[in-house]
Amino acid sequence: MVLRKNIPSTASVVQEKSDGCLHSPAAARNSAQIIELVCNYAPVNGNALEIASGTGQHIVELAAAVPSLVWQPSDIDETRLNSIATMSLAKQLPNLLPPIRLDVTDKGWSAFCPNQDFILLVNLLHLVSEAEVKAIIIGISQSLAKKGRCVIYGPFMRNGVLSSSGDKAFHQSLIEADPDIGYKDDAWMLDLFRQQSLKIIKILEMPANNLAFVMEKGSIN
Repeated sequence: MVLRKNIPSTASVVQEKSDGCLHSPAAARNSAQIIELVCNYAPVNGNALEIASGTGQHIVELAAAVPSLVWQPSDIDETRLNSIATMSLAKQLPNLLPPIRLDVTDKGWSAFCPNQDFILLVNLLHLVSEAEVKAIIIGISQSLAKKGRCVIYGPFMRNGVLSSSGDKAFHQSLIEADPDIGYKDDAWMLDLFRQQSLKIIKILEMPANNLAFVMEKGSIN
């Protein structure tokens, strides 16, 4: 995955705290919704991978909220990996593994984290290209155990349409910075899920015009 340096500053706002951890206001705002999603749709126990864990705010809260899952944080950025490690060390949660560097746009990334019972991906797909999205979804399908579940959360077009002025402005700022990135269409995503045998369980409208796709690995939908 290309670590893009030219994305708008509004796409990833983080603040460094005195303890060396990073803080994302956006992650703090949607934390309650993410935890509720996971509690409602994740399996009771097993292995759980968070792709692009970022600052680590979500995964430390999830490990505390769902102690029956063993959580594996991951990211590609060293600064964020350090934040996750520092935050994890402070929390001392027995079901939270050390973070791993994982490039989920590389072919074969799933070999590094096989047999996952649950995979969570939050607010990444609008920041990568369509080709990278395909590699991510293929890898998710390969990484999931049979009947494993996945939740993907973030901003998406609905049938090619951006319904709010805020979404239109944000999408425009993304494609002006890099024409390969920007909001992906929900119909295009659904087709991609079907191709990879990810069966849709639920599509949920979330706050701030976000969508949550809840899927299970199985027969083609």
